[in-house]
Amino acid sequence: MDYRRITGIEDPLFRQMHQLMQNVFPPEEVLDFDLWKEPLEDPGIRVFVAVHDGKVVGATEYRYYEDFNVAMTDFTIIGAAGLGIGPFLARKRLEDLQSWAASKGNQLSGMFAEIYDPYRVEHYEFGGIKAMDPYVRREVLSHLGYQRLDFPYVHPSWNNDGEAVEGLDLCFLPMADQNELPADLIVNFLTRYYTVLSNKPKAWLDMIEDLRAKETVALLPF
Repeated sequence: MDYRRITGIEDPLFRQMHQLMQNVFPPEEVLDFDLWKEPLEDPGIRVFVAVHDGKVVGATEYRYYEDFNVAMTDFTIIGAAGLGIGPFLARKRLEDLQSWAASKGNQLSGMFAEIYDPYRVEHYEFGGIKAMDPYVRREVLSHLGYQRLDFPYVHPSWNNDGEAVEGLDLCFLPMADQNELPADLIVNFLTRYYTVLSNKPKAWLDMIEDLRAKETVALLPF
């Protein structure tokens, strides 16, 4: 299996990846094809695909914020069973992120991720791929060390229509033993992460204001 970076929408592998995203995720979670041009060309964003026998069978997007010294996993897609795609992507991503942070003189402190709550999104089929089932993914991510941040989480729809997307938790994978995060780190991270979406829902804005009133947010097990 190859780990291939995609840097433009003209890459034939990107069309395969985008189709895989549409097969797996609900529409409000998938950015339109043409809107991927700038993210793919952004040096601060990595989009990699797992390629097996010339076919895209998995994908992951992530980024690293040097000033916060944290990463964000935007998504991970497992497109086929029995190939070890999940462990392959997780290993390659962490290796790349640790190298990326080291090139900036840092040791990666942790990684954010949005993780579906299976008790609120049972109706999502995720393309019928069992490895993408919210119950399975949550258990796997828990084993990897991710923990849930203790606040009610919503995010702006990637349709940029002002709708709030529920059914997920904001989680964090600490690289050291810790049980909380500074609230201002979460606010600064989310504000920058969603800068690209101009139409923020009121529920998201209210959530940010609630976080601004806190000093820390607890990390809890799933």
